[in-house]
Amino acid sequence: MDVTLPPPLMVSSGFLPTGSLLESLIQISNEVTTMEKIPSTQTKNVSTMIRRIKLLSSLFEEIQETNSQLPPSSILCLTELYSVIRRVKSLIQACKEGSCLWNLVRAESISNQFYVIVKEMSRALDILPLSLLKIAADTREQVELLHKQVKRVDLLVDSREIQRSEELLQVMMASSCAGKGSKSKGIIDFEKLKVIMTQIGLRTPLDYEEEISKLEAEAEKQAGTGGLIVVSNINNLISLVSLSKSMVFSKEDHKTAQEDDTRQCMGQNSQQHHYSSTRSMVINIPDEYRCPISLDLMRDPVIVASGHTYDRVSIAQWINSGHHTCPKSGQRLIHMALIPNYALKSLIHQFCQENNIPITDPATSSSSSSHLERSPSIKRKLPEKALDYISATKAAMDAVKMTAEFLVGKLAMGSLDIQRQAAYELRLLAKTGMDNRRIISEAGAIPFLVTLLSSHDPRIQENAVTTLLNLSIFENNKVLIVAAGAIDSIVDVLGSGKTMEARENAAATIFSLSIIHDYKVIIGSRPKAIPSLVGLLKDGTTAGKRDAATALFNLALYSVNKINVVLSGAVPLLIDLLMDDKAGITDDALAVLALLLGCSEGLEEIRKCKVLVPILIDLLRFGSPKGKENSITLLLGLCKDGGDEVARRLLMNPRSIPSLQSLAADGSMKAQRKADALLRLLNRCCSHSRNPVE
Repeated sequence: MDVTLPPPLMVSSGFLPTGSLLESLIQISNEVTTMEKIPSTQTKNVSTMIRRIKLLSSLFEEIQETNSQLPPSSILCLTELYSVIRRVKSLIQACKEGSCLWNLVRAESISNQFYVIVKEMSRALDILPLSLLKIAADTREQVELLHKQVKRVDLLVDSREIQRSEELLQVMMASSCAGKGSKSKGIIDFEKLKVIMTQIGLRTPLDYEEEISKLEAEAEKQAGTGGLIVVSNINNLISLVSLSKSMVFSKEDHKTAQEDDTRQCMGQNSQQHHYSSTRSMVINIPDEYRCPISLDLMRDPVIVASGHTYDRVSIAQWINSGHHTCPKSGQRLIHMALIPNYALKSLIHQFCQENNIPITDPATSSSSSSHLERSPSIKRKLPEKALDYISATKAAMDAVKMTAEFLVGKLAMGSLDIQRQAAYELRLLAKTGMDNRRIISEAGAIPFLVTLLSSHDPRIQENAVTTLLNLSIFENNKVLIVAAGAIDSIVDVLGSGKTMEARENAAATIFSLSIIHDYKVIIGSRPKAIPSLVGLLKDGTTAGKRDAATALFNLALYSVNKINVVLSGAVPLLIDLLMDDKAGITDDALAVLALLLGCSEGLEEIRKCKVLVPILIDLLRFGSPKGKENSITLLLGLCKDGGDEVARRLLMNPRSIPSLQSLAADGSMKAQRKADALLRLLNRCCSHSRNPVE
């Protein structure tokens, strides 16, 4: 249950009265120390942290009882401690409400978060003037002891949790390896898996269902970042929990059924044999093994960008028909890659073997699964059209292959008019479907398209670069395009293409290729690449400016490229785009500026702009969630390391503090963390200017 946070502790004129601050500290300390259930992971860190906060709570209550004026340095310390305790509360709640298994896998990372908070508590206590506070001697001694303990505390990682985490990863790895071979049998150690599940508190079917729900929520949360490995690992965990549940509780049900059978009359053997035969013919497939599209047993499960799993045939048909969203969640897919779910494939393979279901190739899965039922009592007829789907798909792929080979021949040998038409048709063919993109590259189109980038015919050049853009969406084609020496030609089109559309599609191609880290280095090393993108940022259409901004963002992820982006004059253009409502690329421009803040040249250039701070304050109030995160990142970076002038301008602006307080209370986790940090920094600035500490 969400707990309403106390009122923010800072206003533009200084701190709130001591009474309000202490009441807020006592309230949030009680909320932490009275939490009913300690999470099954991070038990040592959570228990130790609660003990520390109980001790601090006693200090706060005693200070409140004295009802005396506090020195300014103690108010600053108490403000810092409030921020620390609020972070403790958020972290413990995340451990309680999140997936136990995912927390186990991330045990070291979460332990490090506790360690960072303890160190922040230590720094806050460094400035607590105990000698000036009217508190009892024993309380002073306890706080001094706590201060010494947190100063020398080491990272606490529970060795038992690390062992469980390693055992869990071994099970996941065994499952993944088993799934990679179509003839290999699953080698999952279910006894070990059951022990791990029991140790983290999964004992009943309801516990398993709740854990699956939490993992699914985590997968959806991670999917938007495009972290395929993370999403794949979470989906593997979901598969393992689902199978563990079915194995553990089906065995218990089987034992119960055997006990019931022994009570039956021995003369009913023939009837029981008939029952067993009938039961084996009517198979109840677990829902997690069914494709959400076809509802058939999956033969080749794959993960899409949203984190959901589908059978390859079904989701490929969905994507090839022009859809770019996840069928289950409706979320737009940020890429069209299909990642094999080896863990689930292994579990399905094991299920098929245990239930005597023929294991067939994915190509024949439509027909072989037609005898299976959606439930034990309702039989399903497979539509006649589905029976011909595989043969129809093969015929379609053969047709694409013949067409691609024919068009590539025209690119190589045809006249200008024929080349123009062939490039245009390849552009259309490559627009939809990963199979089309693979087949076109296998037909040898890429080297000829790279040659046509230098064509003096505007349409040929435009069609060639757009076809390469479409082909680059298929991951393997990125390597082939770079290997064909395309980068220099694409950069030339970007800088001096015959049409604006050709230049903009060249920028989009650079964005697509630069997803691979090594190509960020290669593209950034070309002298004209970054300046040409900056030029498009100035002269392009709305779509072109967006393509240029996203390409610059990708390239700037490599630190050396950041300096070149700054030296090419990108910063003033990006700031101008923040104020250009027609351009509509505020979030993209903010993201690039936030990256450029990471180099000294970028920081210096951004600080030169006097209009940026008011713009960022307005974006804190009215921007998108991502825009707010990048705005607070920029403001925090500008205020650090000698940014006193920016801090003073923030304090003078009447909208800045309320906006930061609102973000600290209601923003994303990242925005809350940075808003807290900026508020603390402004607090120090306010304290030094109004209440200097002796």
